[in-house]
Amino acid sequence: MSQDLINEIMVLKKQKNAILLAHNYQAPIIQDLADFTGDSLELAHKVSKIKANLIVFAGAEFMAETAAILNPSKKVIIPSTMVKCPMAYMLSPKIITEYKTKYPNAIVVLYINSTAESRAFADICITSGNAVKVISSIKEREILIGPDKNLAYYIQQKVPDKKIIPIPDNGYCYVHQKFQPSDVRRKKELYPHAEVIVHPETEPAVQDLADKVTSTAGMIIEVSHSKSKEFIIGTELGLLDRLRKEYPDKKFIPLLNEAICIQQKKITLYNLYLSLLYERYQIQIPSEISNHSRRCIERMFQLS
Repeated sequence: MSQDLINEIMVLKKQKNAILLAHNYQAPIIQDLADFTGDSLELAHKVSKIKANLIVFAGAEFMAETAAILNPSKKVIIPSTMVKCPMAYMLSPKIITEYKTKYPNAIVVLYINSTAESRAFADICITSGNAVKVISSIKEREILIGPDKNLAYYIQQKVPDKKIIPIPDNGYCYVHQKFQPSDVRRKKELYPHAEVIVHPETEPAVQDLADKVTSTAGMIIEVSHSKSKEFIIGTELGLLDRLRKEYPDKKFIPLLNEAICIQQKKITLYNLYLSLLYERYQIQIPSEISNHSRRCIERMFQLS
């Protein structure tokens, strides 16, 4: 059954001149089918250059929104309507406006893990992969960063001369929030020679115990350059599937077996097939929101 669906998907992709993009947190079978797999930054760069007629996005809704914003003339579809990132919805335009009133001299820098509507209120976007470079490049000293408080902490440690203000004050990714310092200590005891790599969306106490804090793309780069043979990985389990496939000679230990993004795993072979067959569900963003959002993404590209 799975192979039949795979064959059908391959045929439909060719017939419709479609390209499939997948995030690193997707299930292995979806990653294997993708024309390109990456993190938010890599996917944003890739999608801005796509010439295919149809873009199928296997990832969170905000990622598909980025694709539609950067390619307004293309049809962008997502296989499921259940892939809304909870963290993205923790920051609304209303909250941004309130913070801008409170900090009138601050620039608004939003994590790309935000809704298109909220990004329309931003000056610049960032990803976990380019956040430090972008923040270091801007002249403003007071910066509102949302919606992830842990990413804001990470940036503050790397760019101490800036005043980083998280908006809201308790935005978080529920997957990365699961990791606790006790998990790091326990895994270090079990695997004393392993290198510990965690995502900037993890809690400050977890980041402080890690050997390296970086995006999922950064984790892949770190593994490729490191002399270590064992790695404790603190992010969603989908990345470990990719790492094991690309580096079969190395050992990858999940920091936590329960680190699963329920939303991203809603994308399956079957709804991917139906999405291609019926070209559903299309991402459509009002032009005013799209135009404002595009400007903050393009500025991110310029600075990074």
